[in-house]
Amino acid sequence: MITKVLSASLAAILMMSMAPAEEEGRELYTNGVIDLGIVVRDLDQSAKFYTEVVGLKEVNGFKVPGKVTGDFGLTDNQDVTARVFVAVDAAGKPASKLKMMAFPKAQGKKPDQEFIHTTLGVSYLTLFVTDMDAVMIRLKKAGVKTLGKTPASIGGPNFLTVFRDPDGNFIELIGPSKKGG
Repeated sequence: MITKVLSASLAAILMMSMAPAEEEGRELYTNGVIDLGIVVRDLDQSAKFYTEVVGLKEVNGFKVPGKVTGDFGLTDNQDVTARVFVAVDAAGKPASKLKMMAFPKAQGKKPDQEFIHTTLGVSYLTLFVTDMDAVMIRLKKAGVKTLGKTPASIGGPNFLTVFRDPDGNFIELIGPSKKGG
């Protein structure tokens, strides 16, 4: 009798522990895209960099009054003007969004970005490109210096190139070289 009770109890416990697993298997998000917000020192300079150098496309941004951002706990009642940029994939569809904003009346402190491990939090952006050679031409034309020994082969046709945006944030690009290295 005790064995049957224990078996029944164990079965009930197992069934209860399986219920959350089934719940976790359901789709939690409406899409698989993560939008990233970044605070910059000079919004116009960064917008130009991310469109002309990185190759993102600017789309409709938005403004939020300081009272609202304060009520949300995001700022100390600072107005927000966000400019939004997307990476357009090879099929021509935008995917992830980079929401960029500046706070001229409340400049933040620049983190130690000597290396990706020197500051906690988001350390770098990774974008996958179709032609690393074209990217290198674009970077050179803009006077952007790559870091380390990049572009560097990471196997197969793919190369990794690392550089910084105007605020010192790391950007890494991954993609094939048409020349093959």
